[in-house]
Amino acid sequence: MFNLRNKFLGGKRASDNRPAPPPPKKRDRALERVIAQGGIAVLFQPQIDPVSGAIVGAEALARWEGAASPENLFERAAAAGLDERLSRLVQRKALRAAARWDGALRGLDVSINLLPADLARPGYEDWLLKEIDDAGIAPRGVTVEITESGLLVDKEAVAERLARLRSAGVRIAVDDFGTGYASLAYLTSLPLDTLKIDRGLIADLVGGSRDRIVVKAMIRLARELGLTVVVEGVESTAQLSLLAEWGCDLYQGFLGAGALSEEELARFVAAASAEAA
Repeated sequence: MFNLRNKFLGGKRASDNRPAPPPPKKRDRALERVIAQGGIAVLFQPQIDPVSGAIVGAEALARWEGAASPENLFERAAAAGLDERLSRLVQRKALRAAARWDGALRGLDVSINLLPADLARPGYEDWLLKEIDDAGIAPRGVTVEITESGLLVDKEAVAERLARLRSAGVRIAVDDFGTGYASLAYLTSLPLDTLKIDRGLIADLVGGSRDRIVVKAMIRLARELGLTVVVEGVESTAQLSLLAEWGCDLYQGFLGAGALSEEELARFVAAASAEAA
């Protein structure tokens, strides 16, 4: 007997119209092995005061010779379902490295990157605070960097997790700001301390009048909101001069230094301190 309901379902049962399950993760044995062995390298890019030249912090960055780029590394990890393990390994190694810093590196802050998936996991903030405590590092010396895309996760849950971290002393930074994901409303609705302006807005800073208008306005807005401003991708003294004039607090980029090992970072900071003296 013809069923009118089946006509509109294309002759299929309602259950047949449910979305297909996601394809299974493809195993990446090489990456799985290197994560298990803790073989991912963690390098540090200095964060520098554009006026004094003082190095006040460093961002932890993951590297592995088996990946073509850092982006490729995390893409491979996500494709294999290893992103959580990779993220936690890098964060743990960065925190424990910062806890060992002495001499020229004493008092340097460390910034660690969070994946959107980290913020989506219930209890993540408790895990991170325990890692900070186990490392023996003061929470006030740690900044967590979240990308704008990470803000698209459940906003209320993200705000609660960030507030928990911030109340413990951890500072919160929005990374790659200006890439087009986040609303300006996030700057007032989330517990933030720092705004990191994306390198894509800096490339044409000297020659592009529109880029100058946008970056200058972003720095002014952030400062009026009481946020620290960090600019990424600075590669020329002309760029740095404009940023310092507009009130940028810190910068990262090849004009200062790229990603360094702990030993290279110690030498770089020591040389900068000697020059400032």
